[in-house]
Amino acid sequence: MQHAARSRIHRIVPTVAALLALAWSATAGAQSTLPERYADTTFWRMMHELSEPNGFFRSDNLLSNENSFQWVVPTLQKMTRTDGVYLGVAPEQNFTFIAALKPKVAFIIDIRRGNLLAHLMYKALFETSPNRVEFAFKLFGRAKPPALSAAIGVEELMATVASTALDTAFARRTLTGLKDHLTRTRGFPLSTEDLDYIDYVFQSFAGVGPGLRYNMNRGFSGGGRQFGGMPNYADLMTETDSLGTQRSYLANDENYRVIKDMQERNVIIPFTGDFAGPKALRAFGNYVRDNKAVVAAIYVSNVEQYLWQDPNNWRLYYENVATLPTDSTTMFIRSATQGYMRQQSMNSRQNELLCSVQSHLAAFRRGELREYYDVFRLCK
Repeated sequence: MQHAARSRIHRIVPTVAALLALAWSATAGAQSTLPERYADTTFWRMMHELSEPNGFFRSDNLLSNENSFQWVVPTLQKMTRTDGVYLGVAPEQNFTFIAALKPKVAFIIDIRRGNLLAHLMYKALFETSPNRVEFAFKLFGRAKPPALSAAIGVEELMATVASTALDTAFARRTLTGLKDHLTRTRGFPLSTEDLDYIDYVFQSFAGVGPGLRYNMNRGFSGGGRQFGGMPNYADLMTETDSLGTQRSYLANDENYRVIKDMQERNVIIPFTGDFAGPKALRAFGNYVRDNKAVVAAIYVSNVEQYLWQDPNNWRLYYENVATLPTDSTTMFIRSATQGYMRQQSMNSRQNELLCSVQSHLAAFRRGELREYYDVFRLCK
């Protein structure tokens, strides 16, 4: 009954979306009014005003399981606008896309509030770590060797962190410092439950180190043959794009500084929402439109795979996307299983694809999207 009601409400959206698209095209040349930074109180307010109630996903999803997500970065940089807004789902892979695109503001959505809290932990780490080497050692609860150069390559960095023993006293101090930074320095009114989840996330990283893999159901590290040899954190940080260039946010100082600067200016904003939900995606779009900006890229990973399992959710999702301020350059960044296309990277479990948002919306309005694999026909 709830799905039916939501569906009836959403039926008018394609027409409304077409009008919004016309309005956007008329003002596309206007100067964006997005701020250079947000006050702490504004950041906290926006994070919650955009959000929907906490939802469920079967995995804690503490890190990506997509080997090839960097593959599309060189093409993405050529295809998308440089003055737009980024929207992405899930954990740390967003930092790599953000470092590559350098958007005015970045928003990170996920159905789980746990993802929002994990991003707050990352925020505190970026803001309290002067460089990527200190960041990496703090993330995994290891004390940095004093003579280690800040110019170290990412392979050596990950290997050195992995070979350094967990320092429980250092890890405890680091965790306390991160929570103090969030609650005292930034003044965020995190609940006891929120802080307990941040404890869990940090302890998961510190307990395993850079060998941490896609985490299933609290405390179970999903790796090995039964999960298709999912990459660990070090693998993800040392992967390359299609040209052989390392693009991860820890690959070099420049990438790290982009994310650190944006975190310090409060312009990477996580929020909680369902792509097919009634509020979050639309509220995000309204904010971007009100500030005369456009969405440059939407990283959806393989979320659509789950949305297509419900006969209503995939329609609600596209109707939500239709309300966002996009243009002809706006791209979906989408993950597909290897069976769909040739394998991109030798180590990949999946393929990363770039797909025109407006082409998808046009196909949706024409009734040409009938099953999940239809969406891949419009991808590069």
